[in-house]
Amino acid sequence: MYMIVGLGNPGLKYHHTRHNVGFDALDMVAKEYGISMRKKEKNGITGTGVISGEKVLLVKPQTYMNNSGECVEPLASFYKILPEHVIVISDDVSLDYGRLRIRKKGSAGGHNGLKSIIAHLGTESFPRVRVGVGIPEDDMIAHVLGRPKREDQKKIEEATSNIGEALSLMISGNTDMAMNRFN
Repeated sequence: MYMIVGLGNPGLKYHHTRHNVGFDALDMVAKEYGISMRKKEKNGITGTGVISGEKVLLVKPQTYMNNSGECVEPLASFYKILPEHVIVISDDVSLDYGRLRIRKKGSAGGHNGLKSIIAHLGTESFPRVRVGVGIPEDDMIAHVLGRPKREDQKKIEEATSNIGEALSLMISGNTDMAMNRFN
């Protein structure tokens, strides 16, 4: 079984902000694969389905970004999902709008949601899909909690429309192919 985690903050205040790109991408994946996300468990909203012949658990942590690991680790433990089968989708302020970066593992790169997941799972060895939300000009917090301009939002939506295919490749054991195609 695989767990696909979209990072973001709960509540209308954060809806469609740069920091909630993970939530938005996961909504697109759920729609693409016909997965209903209505179940509330272990501080998250979840849904189960199948991607590339494998059972998947889609997860939107409801713990706020900085505490995402408080949702991810209990769900991974409960469903007995190995860290290398936990795929995290997050925003990335070091990438231009609409750029994807897929990695098999790595550091948090300053992202507090990833830091929390690393701390709770006890490893950096889980794949991730990072979505570029533009490089902040000055105030990092205002940037990530703000909404992109319409043209930048279109770039993000174009990139996230490829995440379903990237996840399919990753789940079927072709992460290198996904990296070559979408990075």
